[in-house]
Amino acid sequence: MTIVSTDKSSKSAVKRRSKLADPLPWIIMLAALILDQLTKWTVVENLAVGESWPTSGFFRFTHAWNTGTAFSLFQGQGDILTWVSLGAVAVLGWIYRSIDNPPWVLRIAFGLQFGGAIGNIVDRIRLGHVTDFFDVGPWPVFNIADSSIVIGIGLMIYYFWFLDEGSKRREDSEEQPAEPIISSDANASLDTSE
Repeated sequence: MTIVSTDKSSKSAVKRRSKLADPLPWIIMLAALILDQLTKWTVVENLAVGESWPTSGFFRFTHAWNTGTAFSLFQGQGDILTWVSLGAVAVLGWIYRSIDNPPWVLRIAFGLQFGGAIGNIVDRIRLGHVTDFFDVGPWPVFNIADSSIVIGIGLMIYYFWFLDEGSKRREDSEEQPAEPIISSDANASLDTSE
């Protein structure tokens, strides 16, 4: 005999497990993490710290160490930033688990953010700094992990500002029955008693 539980907590546990079993965020996360670590390894093996290839131009590969956060802020705060990054990954996980049936855009966005955050955390723990190498004009030097995080945040903003608002408007219009619109001119032409 099988007992079927309709308990609310067991239903939410099944939803959480199904989100964790969803391969898309994991595939995106692993792709971002592997690409990040592979490109950083390539830079470390081929360029000395501070060396650029090509030596001049708007776009270069420059081997740089970043002991701070994005845009080279908070230099020398690696230990604190490691803990902050771990906390951010935990918060991202909590947010992802709280969204019912996340659309593909959010699944990709979360995968990119997880992969980027973990890529930089690996550097901080292993090396004590983050290896950066994309050197574009006046922009601070950055890496694949930074790009993944920024693209993931951009996708989330795009979804919540544009796609989600559009779906809410469609849902609202579907819920409210359309009322017939009668103009005052139509009423005047129907009144023939005068």
